[in-house]
Amino acid sequence: MADPQAGDPGLFGPDSVTWQVHSDPMMWIAGVRALYLQALHPRAVRGVTQNSDFRNDAWGRLFRTATFVGTTTYGTTEAAEEAGARVRKIHSKLGATDPDTGERYGVDEPELLLWVHCAEIDSYLHVGRRSGIPLTDAQADRYIAEHRVSARLVGLDPDAVPASQAQLDAYFEKVRPELAVAEETRAVDDFLLRPPAHPLLIPAREVLWRRVAHLAYAALPPYAHELYGRPAPEPSTVTRRLRATGTLLRCIPARLRWQLPPKHILRAMARLGPGSRPAPYKL
Repeated sequence: MADPQAGDPGLFGPDSVTWQVHSDPMMWIAGVRALYLQALHPRAVRGVTQNSDFRNDAWGRLFRTATFVGTTTYGTTEAAEEAGARVRKIHSKLGATDPDTGERYGVDEPELLLWVHCAEIDSYLHVGRRSGIPLTDAQADRYIAEHRVSARLVGLDPDAVPASQAQLDAYFEKVRPELAVAEETRAVDDFLLRPPAHPLLIPAREVLWRRVAHLAYAALPPYAHELYGRPAPEPSTVTRRLRATGTLLRCIPARLRWQLPPKHILRAMARLGPGSRPAPYKL
């Protein structure tokens, strides 16, 4: 019997900008930038730190996020919808408390979900383009618009989500007065600079991970550097480092990179055929 999902392109499909961009190894650095940016919203970051043992399960949280992005990008329609349903169910049960006012609120408030979504999409797009992925402005707008789909999966109204660079920029301008460095922000910052590691892996953390964290931090917008109170190199220097890192990582054969579990891209190619192989140059 034929597999009914054999030809299912999923929610985005091989012709989307998302399909090509998310295959790039710089998305890992973009993900760390997103964490730095997301932590600047006090209500949003409290929703994370008050509902999880962040420092002891931070790696698990990072990989669960990566798995969600991989599933929604390269998985079948059914798998993507199921992943979204799981996230919505979990969020519906969680709340956080403002330590200053005592207010209790749900982590699935639309404004909080929108902040997390926009910080993530902006980071993927920003780091991707700045590191050398050749996206035109029209393709960048298309990428942002495509992610109204992923916004729907986490419980947002797609019509209320930015669908272009101009709309995304306007959103960040509007939300900036709400951003601040809370105690929880410092906890995330400390984790990203010094994540827990086995004693034998601490030297590797100091040599490799700190470079990733510093580069992701440097790629933040200037207002984020001001809030964190830590300077960053000149933008031109950051761009050179992003391009150099992107060039280096892209030298690793894609097939080798994609062997890492859970192999979303390889499974998608097996489902749709070799012509579905993602690569930013196809744009």
